[in-house]
Amino acid sequence: MRVPPDPSTVRISGPWSHRDVSANGIRLHVAEAGDGPLVLLLHGFPEFWWAWRHQITALAEAGYRAVAVDLRGYGDSDKPPRGYDGWTLSGDVAGLIKALGERRADLVGHAWGGMLAWTVAAMHARLVRSLAVLAAPHPLALRSAFWRTAARRYGHSQARAAGHLLRFQAPLLPERHLTRERAAAVERLMRAWSGPKWPLDPEFAEVARRNREAMLVQGVAHSALEYYRWAVRSQLRGEGRRFAEAIERRLTVPVLQLHGALDRCMLPATAQASAGWRGPHSRYQPLAEVGHFPHEEDPHTVSRLLVEFLAHRPDPDAS
Repeated sequence: MRVPPDPSTVRISGPWSHRDVSANGIRLHVAEAGDGPLVLLLHGFPEFWWAWRHQITALAEAGYRAVAVDLRGYGDSDKPPRGYDGWTLSGDVAGLIKALGERRADLVGHAWGGMLAWTVAAMHARLVRSLAVLAAPHPLALRSAFWRTAARRYGHSQARAAGHLLRFQAPLLPERHLTRERAAAVERLMRAWSGPKWPLDPEFAEVARRNREAMLVQGVAHSALEYYRWAVRSQLRGEGRRFAEAIERRLTVPVLQLHGALDRCMLPATAQASAGWRGPHSRYQPLAEVGHFPHEEDPHTVSRLLVEFLAHRPDPDAS
């Protein structure tokens, strides 16, 4: 029986520094580079902070303080048994911004990290300057599209595209499936959700290997699945209604939505349905030939669009 990788193995060297930050009662591992306005990068499933390696360097070179965090339960951050609900997770991000010594941050999030960014911007509005979300519809847009199409047995629907939401609800079995054969399921998901070009890229093998190893760190698979379990089970309880009420208002900050035209996990139509929650000076940008991982599949375009968006977004600190 192989020993799980040590959590410290995710501290991959590069033109950034690693450190631990205490926020919201837990320890969060971050990688950071650059000086300037804080840009906080929130990864999605099944990745970890390293997914933002291209954007960290591009943002630092453009004059920003780029910080990529291992979210609660991932990488070398703490993996407590509880706290995978929307309120606590948004509190983690809000607490991290303050712990980093900043009044506000520009949030960039992919998939789960993007939906968390939507939540933070609604619940902790004073801490957020702008929002850039990749492959991440607003949580209420996703909820509406999922349940509206759940009864369809055929055709291209959001419920079918995100069927893993329901498969992940069973106890224990999803964790075993996710970690079996050295987390081979992680690579299968990446191939299934990406556009056709990325798996042919020579870099894909290393990305898949890194993400598989990170999923095998003790506690990561269970923690990652707890995000999904809370998201679905809360819909059947009063806390789901209260959460929806807390995030239903339109944002006041600009939002850049970057979405792969070939995303088979979060459908473009679902992402476009998020328009009602975007603040002023927002825009939706489709990315041709890209699937669910825009920051990995077309990193140079994503980095350029992020830098352009940040350069032109209104600065509330200047008013």
